[in-house]
Amino acid sequence: MSTSQEQGVIRADICIIGAGIAGLNALYVASRYLRPGQSIVLVDRHERPGGMWVETYDYVHLHQPHQFFTAGDLPWTSGLPPEHLASKGEVLEHLSQCVAEVGRRVRLTQLLGHDFEGADEDDEQVTATCRAPDGSTVRVVADRLINAVGLRVEPNPPLPLSSDRVRSVSPETCDMRDGPIAADDAPVWVVGSGKTGMDAVHALVTHHPGREVNLLGGTGTFFINRDLFYPTGARRWWGGLRPNGLMVALADRFDGTNEAETWAWCREQYGVWAPPTAEHCFIGLISPAEIETIRAGLHQVVLDHLVDAVDSVDGVRLTLRSGHHLDVAPGSWVVNCTSHLDFHGRSSEPPYLSPGGRVVHVGASGMFGFSSFAGYFLTHLLMLGKIGEVPLYTADGISLFQASTSAGVAAALTLAQYNLGLVLDAVPAKVFAECGLDFDRWYPLPRRLVGQVKFLAGHKRKRQHYRRALETVGERFGIEVGPLVGAASTGRHRSLA
Repeated sequence: MSTSQEQGVIRADICIIGAGIAGLNALYVASRYLRPGQSIVLVDRHERPGGMWVETYDYVHLHQPHQFFTAGDLPWTSGLPPEHLASKGEVLEHLSQCVAEVGRRVRLTQLLGHDFEGADEDDEQVTATCRAPDGSTVRVVADRLINAVGLRVEPNPPLPLSSDRVRSVSPETCDMRDGPIAADDAPVWVVGSGKTGMDAVHALVTHHPGREVNLLGGTGTFFINRDLFYPTGARRWWGGLRPNGLMVALADRFDGTNEAETWAWCREQYGVWAPPTAEHCFIGLISPAEIETIRAGLHQVVLDHLVDAVDSVDGVRLTLRSGHHLDVAPGSWVVNCTSHLDFHGRSSEPPYLSPGGRVVHVGASGMFGFSSFAGYFLTHLLMLGKIGEVPLYTADGISLFQASTSAGVAAALTLAQYNLGLVLDAVPAKVFAECGLDFDRWYPLPRRLVGQVKFLAGHKRKRQHYRRALETVGERFGIEVGPLVGAASTGRHRSLA
């Protein structure tokens, strides 16, 4: 199918919605199956590729070595050392280069700054309706559509507080390193102990030594010790912990009911955290050195949740969910670093495959653990004509995370192991060999081969355990878990392999 534009209509072979890490992995994979004369349309509401990285706070950086954050196996060309934690600007530059590289392989049309409004599917094609910046309508008529908006991470707004004597900001509205917050030395209260909270505290204590920085940390978040995952030098040969090995170990421990024990084991074996205690984990990474810097710079840590800030005769009072309160100095800064992954108030997502088999949805279900992996593997299955044949397990991820964050993360890891095993049996070996997202690539090939052999030897044997754990989670929380029902097999559609 050739690309042509006529009266607001673009015709293409593939339409991809979303230019974040999930969408760019879908883009990369799709381009490998198309011939040079075939075409892809890439749609995104931002003015440039990058997804959440376009809007997030300026001092954000990767918490993993940069080369594993890419599209497919496209290498970084910036010459950075392997252990470098890429900055926002470096990430955006690399993702733009990934798009440019795909554009050299196929005919690529970028509809950046366009809002996706919906799609209609029939037996022959999919028609996506998009809204251009000037308000005009653009329709993309394609053979297949991949909705790869992933987790739909949105910037945090300042918290709506009753007091007019504190200054409520968020990292996206106020840089912790300079700007308005650097113009005085008033106390700062960082709300949230996840990745954003740790980034904010670290920026504050390193750029403003001696300033009063406090943490209101909920129930506490722990992270995986990055130094264990990514040892440097010769220790790559004998030290450290393969990331994939931990993912498998967590899935093997989880039985659908014991998420608290599973995460407690993980925390004690591999965790680091800044608050006195920590209950939650999103498989984020941080180094012990960063944690020590954060701990040393914190004036006070309170493990509770902020409800409001209210003016009183004597000053300002922070009211907390527990019923307790904190009196803070007028003029204090309150920084909203609560989770960007807020599933509350969101409705369930559509199935990953439409009944007609032409639309794939890469969403928040955690089918492969991370949206980047979902974009990569689901697109391979689509382009091979196998996505309707492989009985992937799915779960209503939004409902699950609304019911229990800790169970949701454990279930997502289990779901990923189950589905990766099914994909392994269904696709050519090169699909896994060419996956540049694989965290284990940090280690020399002999160490990676050990992990691969273990996975090959055990993935079929473990399926019954994984299924039972997932179905138990579904029963506990009243959530549908299992293979997709009602989607058409795509065997009747031509494979583009």
